[in-house]
Formats: sequence, C-alpha cells, structure tokens
Amino acid sequence: MGLFKSTFKAIRSGLAKTRQALAGSLRTLLSGKELSDALIDEVEAYLITGDVGVKATTEIINALRAAYHDGDITRGEEVIDFLKEKLKQRWSEADRSIAIANKKPTVILVAGVNGVGKTTSVAKIARSLLDDDRSVLLAAADTFRAGAIEQLSIWSERMGLDIIKGAPGSDPASVAFDAAEAAQARGVDVLLIDTAGRMHTQAGLMRQLTKIRDVVAKKIPGAPHEVLLVLDATAGQNAVNQAEMFARAIDLTGIFLAKLDGTAKGGIVLAIRDKLGIPVKLIGVGETLDDVEPFDPDSFIEAIFTTTADVT
Repeated sequence: MGLFKSTFKAIRSGLAKTRQALAGSLRTLLSGKELSDALIDEVEAYLITGDVGVKATTEIINALRAAYHDGDITRGEEVIDFLKEKLKQRWSEADRSIAIANKKPTVILVAGVNGVGKTTSVAKIARSLLDDDRSVLLAAADTFRAGAIEQLSIWSERMGLDIIKGAPGSDPASVAFDAAEAAQARGVDVLLIDTAGRMHTQAGLMRQLTKIRDVVAKKIPGAPHEVLLVLDATAGQNAVNQAEMFARAIDLTGIFLAKLDGTAKGGIVLAIRDKLGIPVKLIGVGETLDDVEPFDPDSFIEAIFTTTADVT
C-alpha cells in the first residue's frame, strides 16, 4: 500500500534502550576477547534478556557454538555479525505491507488490550495515511470508555478528519456499521476503526470484537481488509500471550508493536514471529504522531546493533 516511509534514523533513535542492551553492552562484553563456551553462555543470557525468545535463542546459540567448535569464529568481535546474520535469516519473505481493497474503502480494524496505546496508535496510522494523500474516516467503536471517544475526537479535530461515534455505552457494532455506511457514501479511501481496549481473557468483550468484524464484513465485502493488534513492546512475553488470545477471536493480519522506544526488549518482534507467524507490520518508536514505521527486519536488526560510534 506504500503508506509508511521507513527511515533508518528514526528506527535507530526509537530503539535506544534495545540498542544499549544489545549493541552497547554486548559489544562491551565481546570486545577484545577470545571466544569460549563461557562467553557464549553470556551471549545467550543477553538474547534472553532482550526477549528474543527461547526458541530463537536456543537455535542461534547452538549455531554459534557449532561455528566456534568448528573454528569458524574465534574472536568475540565476530559474534555481532554472526548474530545479525542469523537474526535476519529467521524472517520469511512474508508480505508486511498494509492491505488495500480493490474497491474503496479499505477497512482497517484495530484491537488491543487496555493501556497499550491503542487509540494513539490509531491516530498515528491516520496521520501516515494522510501523509500518503489518502482520505480517512475514523470510527470510535470504543464505546466502553468515554475517554477513548474523547481522545480519538481530539485527534480527529487536530488532523481535520471526520469521525463517526456513538454515546458512551452504546453498541460498538452499531457504530462500526454506521461508519462503514458513511465511508461508502462519502467515497473515502480508508475507514479506520478503533475498538474497545479489552483484556484478552474477557470472553464477552472478545465476542463483541468478533461481532464488530462480522458487521463490517456484511456491509463491505471483503472487510476488514486489515486487522491489526496493538501490542505493548514493554510487556515482553505477555504480549505474545495476548496475541494468541486475540488470534482466536478475530483473524489477525498483522501486529502494531507500540512503545518500542520504551523497552530494552526489542527482540520481542522475533518471539512473536516464532510463536504466532503473524507479521509485525508497524512499530511505534516515539510519542509523536510521526513516530510510526513500517517494520522491516533488516533495517530493524541493523538499528538495534548500531552504536553511536558506527554512525558518521
């Protein structure tokens, strides 16, 4: 869809904490040392701490030990390039672009638990769409919390966007239906639907989310074309558990990984890929509306292993 413009500088800036844990501390650990099994054990601990995940860490460390025992790698400094190569190899060529409908409007449904920054992430997506000269209609289907309707209304006013909303406590599926109808009538490019933040363990609210999806699908054939789950990167492995539960309720097409700028555990993107097979499509790397990036594995890995000294 070409909605988002990636810049290595923005990703690198937003991943300062992850970079400090991996690029900084790991380089300090390895610099000037002969590789050994004990040193490899310490590298393993760093990967686990960075939330790379047990499966990925085990496989990468096993490969590193084999390379060491075969004499292919002997110095600590060589480990960084080895890790970068192995991490990049773990991503398939899956499509990580945002879907676009053959006929307007494209419908993007956004879900997530309370406190992950979901509504702000919706606003970031909207801003990026506007920057790509797409017309956008917002739907405040988070009627469970009056504050969410107000927050999205403020964002819509700042960006000059129309918004469809209902009274607090009203049926969110009805709001979604009205928004779908309005999007068709107005000929907008994208309908962006914010849904209620809900715990993944709340069965009733999860069924409500399924209802929203089904109502939109009846009104607009093929919709929703994109179903994004916003996850808080600082939640670590709990974010993976959340994604598993949401995937059972709705057909997730991608992950928006928010708050990557606030965690030293950027490796969670790999844990999500290994456990769920759901592509991380967007990442939040700051607090402003412009701080959203398409997720590109190669750029991401280069960013988290790049130190200040590497940048000229």
